[in-house]
This record gives sequence, structure tokens and C-alpha cells, in this order.
Amino acid sequence: MATMIGHQEAEKAFLEAWQGGRVHHAWLLAGPQGMGKGAFAERIARFLVTHGRSGEGKAPPLLDDRGDDAAARLVDAGNHPEILRLARQPKDKAKELARNITIEQIRQMIRRLHLSLSLGEWRVIIVDAVDDLETDGANALLKTLEEPPAKTLFLLVSHSPGRLLPTIRSRCRALRFQPVARDVMTSWLHDLRPMIEMEDVRAIVAASGGVPGKALALIDSDVAVMEKKLLAIAAGGDPENRLREALAREVGGTSNRARLELVIDIVPGLLSRIARERPVDQIASVLAQWDRVQRTVRDAIRGSYDGAMVGFEIGNCLAELAPRQDKATR
Repeated sequence: MATMIGHQEAEKAFLEAWQGGRVHHAWLLAGPQGMGKGAFAERIARFLVTHGRSGEGKAPPLLDDRGDDAAARLVDAGNHPEILRLARQPKDKAKELARNITIEQIRQMIRRLHLSLSLGEWRVIIVDAVDDLETDGANALLKTLEEPPAKTLFLLVSHSPGRLLPTIRSRCRALRFQPVARDVMTSWLHDLRPMIEMEDVRAIVAASGGVPGKALALIDSDVAVMEKKLLAIAAGGDPENRLREALAREVGGTSNRARLELVIDIVPGLLSRIARERPVDQIASVLAQWDRVQRTVRDAIRGSYDGAMVGFEIGNCLAELAPRQDKATR
């Protein structure tokens, strides 16, 4: 299992509830995508089906304690009958996932809840992500949460809890996963990938926004190379537009969407660094370009999302921050 980070408070809260015999029937795991909420839900499910219904009077456990060996082997094989998972399914004869978790998936889950437990003392339902439920499915799930079956625990993963039905949120105990502090992320990533240069580690952490999953995804990207290109535009002003045109080509088109998102992630950290290095009377101009970047991204998302245009305009914003003697030659 990959090293988890940012789960300590959530783990403590759940284990205290279990040990005190106060496990709520539904838990909302809320926070940015990439925080490992789905993996945390799997850890809770594994723990419950291998440890029983209550920890009252038992020694304080760890969430990854193996527990009952026979049940643990079934979990390891992905065959434990009392762990049910709801997620978007692949479309017919296609690798692309369906847009929603369907009402039929919820109905199938409800039918399972009417059956007796075949093994152990818990049945665990993981919905990842509950944000993906279509409207009818959300209403059907709500009815089940309002009248929860005995011996059943719901784990609802949400990247945007504010968009959920308030009545669903009100039926759950919330565990919130917050972005991890930069120094903690840097130490964790350096320990996890010691072969990466520390300069690149810091760039990846800055671009990740404190989200471990995003940091791991960025490891295989060209984050350091892209950062140097953006800094070159900010330093020299790109008087002949060559760097901006190259940037537009590199992030344009659907095949380069991941690289465009990388640039969008990198820019806040770059502007923050530039602001720290500039005299106080120049900070306002840096903030003005940050606002311009934000407007560009928002407008692109609302419109056609032309990656080349977004990349070139971000380059324009950075070029505006070049020393004035360089800008005068443009």
C-alpha cells in the first residue's frame, strides 16, 4: 500500500468512534480530489470487516491492523462479499466512463441491503464519488440514509460537498481532508522519491497545491522544464514572441490538455515567487497579472477551452512582468 499523507486527523476521529462504540452509519469523506479519500474509504472498509462492530473495551487499534486473517485474505483478493463499491462504470464497448453513477446501480445496492450478512458483522458501502450520482440516484440514496439498515456503514467520497443535497450532508458525519502543508509535502515526496532533485521536488510541491495525488501525477511530467520556460518569459519579456508561440503549441489541442493543466497549476507558485523577489512598489503589478491569468482560465472553461490561446495569454501575462528595459524592445 502506498504511503498515505494527510489522513491522520480523519483516522483518529474514526478510530475513536469505533473504540467508543459510536460508529455513525454514514461518513462523508470531503476534500480536494487527489487527497486519497477513496483509499481511506478502502482502509476503513477493510478494518471493519476484519475487526467487528465495536471496539469498546479493546486496546487502541491502528487502522491498518490486519485483524481476522480469513476476512483479510478475501479483502486482499477483492472478493469480500460485504464490501460494495459504487462508481461510474465503463460505457458499452468503450473505455470511457459513464457520466454518472446511475439510479439502477443504487437500486441494485439497495436490493443487496435486504439480504442477510453472509460473512462477519459489517456491510460497507463505498460511493466514490457521491458527486457523480444522477439526481434520481441521489434521492434514492437519501431515503436509504434516512432509514439505514442495521449493520451497514456508508462511506461517501466527495470532492465537492457543497454541491450535494443538504439532506444527504446532514445525514453524515463529515471527515475533512485538507491540503497538506508545503514543508510536510516536500519531506514526504523527497522520502518517497529520493532520486528526484530537491529543486524539482519543490517545484512539484508548489504546483500540487498540497494535494498528494496531484504531486504524484506531476512526478512523471516535465514540470521543472516547463517552469524554466515560464520563468524565461517573465525574465526576458519574449520580445519576438518565440517563447509564447512555443508555449501555445505545447499546450494546444486535446492531446496536450494535461500539459495545459500543468501550466495552470505552476503559474500561481511562479507569481508568488516573483512577488517575493520584487520591490514592494512592484507587487501590485504582479497581482494584476495573477488576476488576468484567473480571468483567462475562467473564460476558457466557460467557452471552447482553446488550450493554445490560454497558453499564449498566460505567456503574455508573464511577459508583462519583465524588466521595463526589455519590454521597450518588444
